[in-house]
Amino acid sequence: MGDSESIPSRQLSFNSSKNEKGGQKKEKVVDVQKLQKMKRGKVSAWTMKGLMKIISKSGFSTLSNALDENEDAAEQGEQKDGTITCEWEAQNAGYVIFRNVAKHGHRYIEENDLLRFMSQDDVKKVLPLFEGAVETGRIKKKAFSNWVVSVYKERKFLALSLNDTKTAIEELNKLVSGLTLFVLIIVWLLLMGIATTEVLLFISSQLLLGVFMFGTSAKTAFEAIIFVFVMHPFDVGDRCVVDGVQVVVEEVNILTTVFLRYDNEKIYYPNSILATKAISNFNRSPEMGDSVEFDLDVSTSMENILALKAKIKAYIDNKPQLWRPKHSVRVREIEDVNKMKMSLYVTHTINFQNYDEKSDRRSNLVMELKNIFEELGIKYHLLPQEVLIRYVGSASPPVSTATRLS
Repeated sequence: MGDSESIPSRQLSFNSSKNEKGGQKKEKVVDVQKLQKMKRGKVSAWTMKGLMKIISKSGFSTLSNALDENEDAAEQGEQKDGTITCEWEAQNAGYVIFRNVAKHGHRYIEENDLLRFMSQDDVKKVLPLFEGAVETGRIKKKAFSNWVVSVYKERKFLALSLNDTKTAIEELNKLVSGLTLFVLIIVWLLLMGIATTEVLLFISSQLLLGVFMFGTSAKTAFEAIIFVFVMHPFDVGDRCVVDGVQVVVEEVNILTTVFLRYDNEKIYYPNSILATKAISNFNRSPEMGDSVEFDLDVSTSMENILALKAKIKAYIDNKPQLWRPKHSVRVREIEDVNKMKMSLYVTHTINFQNYDEKSDRRSNLVMELKNIFEELGIKYHLLPQEVLIRYVGSASPPVSTATRLS
């Protein structure tokens, strides 16, 4: 830590109440690069005291849990305690952090702003997380807010998953504890000599009766336990496909799993049944592919087709944060000697866990294809159709004429 009139790169400033001669205030700065090199076991008491003082008294709101409590923040409805409980609050928190990081009055977070918090190597790793930041070197407010919302969703799903796992383990613990208690009672009776032949016969008969009555339930419970704790094909919040229906995992219990369909309808599945089904999990999938199908007139020239492929390649290469460079444009077949059925195969940089984002990307790709078709003058014409026109009159017999419309 030290005093400085200007804030050098990779240093954080914080408010200081220390006045210099002449009544001027100077900002103290913390060298983040030195902080990153510190080892926990070798931090001196003096340094730790200074860092604690910074956190508690500096009002450094960027790293604080408390959001800005001024009148402007109150008018925008921001949380005072910094607790984020919904996507709307996460979006507002993103705007607040953006204002604290970006220069006053600027609409972007630039690399120099990030260098106050991290090294150059870390900045290169951070920029790809925000849409459009790699090409421009700037982070837009909307892109930053969307990233904060996505982080909130991930933390929310993680918390729900941990909570459901804890609940399932508690239920399993009760079941195992009951079985253990029963076994201990039998062993105690044997050790104390209380368990005579008649008592053992009685217990055995009751066990056989219990197996006859609850054997199927015990088998179902055992299969459900294996499914939840051994197979474990999904977590809370994962987007899956079960029986051809796309659903999101809402809740996981020992015996049942609750799914939420696209229309928010809840579907309850017994885990023993799920264990016999094929389940697709988008969240655990790698980067996923997509395709767009379209038709071209067979009279389209090869020059236009090559130009179409070149423009598609240029669009994909200019969006490295959205699409992988590897793609292909293929002709599937020629139909009725007038239609070429073609497909564009692309690979997203994400899986389809966030289905809205996937749909937006595909929609923008289709709109770009439309623009390319218009630029190149590529159109599709239907085959000439034969139309029969029959004239009905009172004076003359019906006459049929055939006209070909093209």
